[in-house]
Amino acid sequence: MAVPKHKVSKSRTNSRFANWTIKKVNLVECSNCHELKRPHQVCPKCGYYDGKPVKVVNNND
Repeated sequence: MAVPKHKVSKSRTNSRFANWTIKKVNLVECSNCHELKRPHQVCPKCGYYDGKPVKVVNNND
């Protein structure tokens, strides 16, 4: 059975988990309606993807 040869300090242990943060969501502009959307996703406002209509969206705003 493997046994550690030296004690690992609390700061060294905690530093392994220091970068486990939530990343900020990257947003790009829709080429059709110019709203912000997630990249490589259908625009939720107009339903376009890559300049082509993909789905029908009912805008009851």
